[in-house]
Amino acid sequence: MKWRGVLWLTLALMISSCAPEPLPFEEVADVNQLMLTVIDPAADVYWDSVATIMDKDGTREIAPSTAEEWEAVRNAAMVVTESGNLLLMPGRAQEDERWAELAQALITSGRQALIAAEARDPAAVFDAGGELYLVCTNCHAAFAPETLRPSFLPEE
Repeated sequence: MKWRGVLWLTLALMISSCAPEPLPFEEVADVNQLMLTVIDPAADVYWDSVATIMDKDGTREIAPSTAEEWEAVRNAAMVVTESGNLLLMPGRAQEDERWAELAQALITSGRQALIAAEARDPAAVFDAGGELYLVCTNCHAAFAPETLRPSFLPEE
């Protein structure tokens, strides 16, 4: 019976000593820089890819029409989606559970945006873009209210 305990202890020690060390991580951009140079430009590409414009000249529908245009929309969705992970990395993640929830929501809504772009479905891209916009606005309302238009600020 003692040997069984010693065997389990030895096995547990062997397993714990085999765990790989975390990979080194070097933060290059802070959250603000990441927003300005990576996330916001990609989100703008996605949001600008599908639209209905009504003006004095009538109604125009905007949507990707070539493989290259759809690839740009897909790539933008991928950047936005992976940016949720970038916001969770040490040096960027906030000590607030809402930060993690909103970063995860960015990943979730980004996946839907990616699926819509891969399907080359303008209506789905538009709808996914709306969901993505809500996630971004909620995060900005909680962590960067100075970036919102006055109409989006919570009433005091």
